[in-house]
Amino acid sequence: MFSRRIAWSLEQNEYSRLLAQRRAAGAMILDLTESNPTRAGFAYPHEILTAFHDPRALTYEPAPWGLLAARQAVAREHQVDVSRVMLTASTSESYGYLFKLLCNPGDLVLAPRPSYPLFDFLAKLESVDIAQYSLRYDGVWHIDFATLEQQITPRTRAILLVNPNNPTGSYVTSREVERLAVICVQHGLALVSDEVFFGYPFGAMPSMDWSPVAERSLVFQLNGLSKMAGLPQMKAGWIIMDGPESLRAEAAERLELIADTFLSVSTPVQHALAAMLRHGTTVREQIQQRTRDNLAWLSTVAHPMHTQAGWYAILRLPHGLDDQQFVLDLLREDGVLVQPGFFYDFEHDGYVVLSLLTRPEDFRQGVERLLARSSSIS
Repeated sequence: MFSRRIAWSLEQNEYSRLLAQRRAAGAMILDLTESNPTRAGFAYPHEILTAFHDPRALTYEPAPWGLLAARQAVAREHQVDVSRVMLTASTSESYGYLFKLLCNPGDLVLAPRPSYPLFDFLAKLESVDIAQYSLRYDGVWHIDFATLEQQITPRTRAILLVNPNNPTGSYVTSREVERLAVICVQHGLALVSDEVFFGYPFGAMPSMDWSPVAERSLVFQLNGLSKMAGLPQMKAGWIIMDGPESLRAEAAERLELIADTFLSVSTPVQHALAAMLRHGTTVREQIQQRTRDNLAWLSTVAHPMHTQAGWYAILRLPHGLDDQQFVLDLLREDGVLVQPGFFYDFEHDGYVVLSLLTRPEDFRQGVERLLARSSSIS
């Protein structure tokens, strides 16, 4: 009766079952997986709410690319021409639009490993397959181009990047951009760069120049309010498109048809978007201070893997420890919730991922319990 696109098992895994049991029992849990900024103790400006008082929100104006004023606000933020900006309801919807644009059922897109655990779901819902290429760590993270090129087949349509990657926090380098440009031209591939964490560097903000790719291939950059302004509930994202003029024009026409079918971005959010971007800066500053402080403290008591940006830190467990069992024991016996590396498709066992968004007092107490458990086992 049901589509093969949603043929995943609906049974909870052991991790989810244990977490539900602990919460149902009223257990105190130090949650080091927090990814929702609206529940992490940040102060949100009142002006974000008053931005919804605009009476224009009561008039429906269907616009496939999004209302011009909202697109102009995004264009100013990213310093691009407004003609290159399309609004969506979320980064996830942006992926859906691009999979529809670029792929036929059964086609293939390349995604990094380790990375964002939602890619497989988003692709399968569009009847698209995922092939993974590796990120390698030698003190810093980088793209393993050997595995990337090995995964390219005649069915491949696009390369997906998360820049900076989640959870490794690694930016794409200019040298990697140059090599991606060659590969995209050679195989006729588009490039999709998910840049939702771009504004959260731990050092200086890097410059990002996709022009070597865009000279001959399509490039799509994704972002949205969820991370940029700490407002996931507002449901506004965007696609910034680049590439050769004729190819970009054809892609724009086809994207417009897709977006016109859904018209999913709400009118009130679009009218409030400029104000949310403006006042969301104060939220972003709070988040950045929190993540930097937590990472700095973590580095005094442990050895997190090198990260350049984002909301997450990765710890390697002592050799021989199974990350799934370690995480279950940590939750069951110490009341600390972290994510095992296999959630992010790490190629090897023995990693845990911590959210730097966590309130500092919870973060420190949880890390101390984690370190005590790992040292007692090793």
